[in-house]
Amino acid sequence: MRDFSIFNFFKSYKMKRNILNCLFLFVVNLIIAQETIDNINLDTIEPNQTKQFWLILIDDGFSQPVSVPVLIAKGKYPGPILGLTAAIHGNELNGIKVIQKLFEDINTEELHGTIIAIPGLNNLSIQLDKRLFIDDDDLNRNFPGKPNGNNSQQYVYQINKKIISKIEYLIDMHTASFGRVNSLYVRADMNDEKMKNMALLQDADIVLNSKGPSAGVASEGGTIRDEAMSQGIPSITIEYGNPQVYQSDMIERGVIGVKNVMSWLKMQNFEVSKREIAVRCKKSYWIYVDKGGLLEIPVELNQMVEKGDVIGILRNPFGDIIKEYTCPEKGIVIGKSTNPVNTNGGRIIHLGILEN
Repeated sequence: MRDFSIFNFFKSYKMKRNILNCLFLFVVNLIIAQETIDNINLDTIEPNQTKQFWLILIDDGFSQPVSVPVLIAKGKYPGPILGLTAAIHGNELNGIKVIQKLFEDINTEELHGTIIAIPGLNNLSIQLDKRLFIDDDDLNRNFPGKPNGNNSQQYVYQINKKIISKIEYLIDMHTASFGRVNSLYVRADMNDEKMKNMALLQDADIVLNSKGPSAGVASEGGTIRDEAMSQGIPSITIEYGNPQVYQSDMIERGVIGVKNVMSWLKMQNFEVSKREIAVRCKKSYWIYVDKGGLLEIPVELNQMVEKGDVIGILRNPFGDIIKEYTCPEKGIVIGKSTNPVNTNGGRIIHLGILEN
C-alpha cells in the first residue's frame, strides 16, 4: 500500500523545485508590485528612493478603477518638485519613453528635490490607439475640469486635483496628431523668465512664444499648461515629432532637454547639452486648403520658406492640378500634413513666423 503522507508527497525533487519557484516568484511580485493610491502624498515617501504607483482617477463601466502610472523620484536632499506629463492625447507616445529613459539616469543619492512623472495620462485612449478621450472630446481643451461634468471634464478635474496641484514646475510632452508630423518644438510664454529658460534649455528646433493653446484650435476650455500657469506653475509644452511611434532621435533629445532643466534647477548635475540655438518664433498658424482633393506638400519640416513659395499642390483623382497654395509670408515649417486626402479645410503646413 502506498504511503500518501505529507512527508512523501514533498520528497519529490520536481515538486520541491516547483514549490520553491512559486515561492520565489511570489516574493518577487510582492517586491516589485506597484501600489495603488488615491492621492500623491510626498510626505509618506522617504528621501533617496524611487517609487512606482498606480494613481486612481475615475471608475470604468464595471466599477473598476481607471488609474495612471506614476513614477516618483524623491531626492536625498530637499529641492524643487518637477512634474513631467506625457500622452494626455492617447496617440502621443514619444514622451512616455522620454520619461522612462530619464528615470534610468536619475540618482536619488544626488537628487535635490522630487520628480513626479506620469508616463501616460490618457489611460483609456492609449490602449485604444486613440487620440481623444472615450467621449471623443479633447482632454487638453477641458482644463480646469468639473467635478460633476461630462467624461472628459471629470477626468481632467482629477488630473488637476491629484497631479498638477502637487508640482512646482511642469514639462508637458506631446507629438503631432494622426495625419501630421512635427519638428521638435517648444511652446512657452517667453515673456516669463523662468519659462523662457526652460524652453531654451530644450534640444529643440524651434521655440514658439505662446501663452495659450496650439495654433488653429478654438475651445472654451484650457490646456494643462494654461491651468498650471494659472496656478503659478512655470510650464512649457514640448512637441516631440510624430504620433503613435517611438522615435529614437526625438526621445534622446527629449531626455537631454529634461536633464538640462534639472541642472538649471540644481536638482541633479547633468552636463548641459543642446544643439545650435533654436529658431525663435513670435507666433504661428496653420494654412488650410479651401477645396477638396489630393494634396502634395513640397516643403519639409524646419524648412525656411519665403512669401510666394509653393507649399501645397492639390490635384483631382485624374492628376489634374486644381490649385497651388503659396506661402503668405516668410517663415519656417513647424509641422505639416501627411495625409494626401483632403476635403475643404484640410491642413497644409503649420507656419512659424520668426522674431525680427
